[in-house]
Amino acid sequence: MSRKPVFLVTGADLAPQALALLTDYEVVFAGKTPTEDDIVTLCRQHDPVAIIVRYSKVGAAAMDAAPSLKVISKHGSGTDTIDKAAAAQRGIQVKAAVGANAAAVAEQALALLLACAKSVVQLNERMHAGHWDKATHKSLELAGRTIGLVGLGAIGLRFARMADAMGMRVIGFDPYAKELPAHVQSVDLETLWRESDAISLHCPLTADNARLLNAQTLARCKQGVIVVNTARGGLIDEAALLEAIRSGQVRGAGLDSFAVEPMTAPHPFHGEPRITLSPHIGGVTSDAYVNMGVAAAKNALAVLGA
Repeated sequence: MSRKPVFLVTGADLAPQALALLTDYEVVFAGKTPTEDDIVTLCRQHDPVAIIVRYSKVGAAAMDAAPSLKVISKHGSGTDTIDKAAAAQRGIQVKAAVGANAAAVAEQALALLLACAKSVVQLNERMHAGHWDKATHKSLELAGRTIGLVGLGAIGLRFARMADAMGMRVIGFDPYAKELPAHVQSVDLETLWRESDAISLHCPLTADNARLLNAQTLARCKQGVIVVNTARGGLIDEAALLEAIRSGQVRGAGLDSFAVEPMTAPHPFHGEPRITLSPHIGGVTSDAYVNMGVAAAKNALAVLGA
């Protein structure tokens, strides 16, 4: 009896609803924190026809170790951990589960924005320590203020609807976005830096936009701007952001992604009261886990069935 073709998952699990779609295949899991070398070894061992990418990077070495590989399918929307140029050279398709985690990530961005504007974390800590700061604390009201969105894909537009519902003016930059809704005004980056009271990043990381938020661009922003990043850590020059926080140029930052992940400890951001941190869990909800798994499996199967 011939062996079933293999799907390699660069993680320890996949939603049952996704696995149910893959009964014609053998599914091999790489474990919780696979390295690039682990993935190369598994490719050499199992020669998968498809890889579903959850963690770690998939580069040319893995592709060369799997001559039967036809498709690399991302369990999520960001494909920066996949060497797309190498895949294209080898005729391997790269697919993303676009929009599968849009609600989850947009909600996390909103949570971080509100945490910064309303000092949620700091006031909670003060209250638990027995303080009552009502006479001395003033929060920032977001209604009537301008939010600038860099990236107007599924996540950015979902977040834009939330911001609009709160009475914020929404401006956005995305050279690829078409037919924007009436509540989103398209602007260039210079206008976005100049006019935004808060900035939220929702774009993929590319060679062109690495460290998009840096000392120069932060200096062009309004004093007291809030920065939210639920996209990719490489979009921000972390040293420049920390300096802008400490100088007061940036009022607060809510960050869910970092230049190096897992975040190194100790890290310069640790203990900084006006930086609110979460461990890249914007897209990690029970619903998004199912949606991303199913979309990743369907995307791969569509290529294999073509």
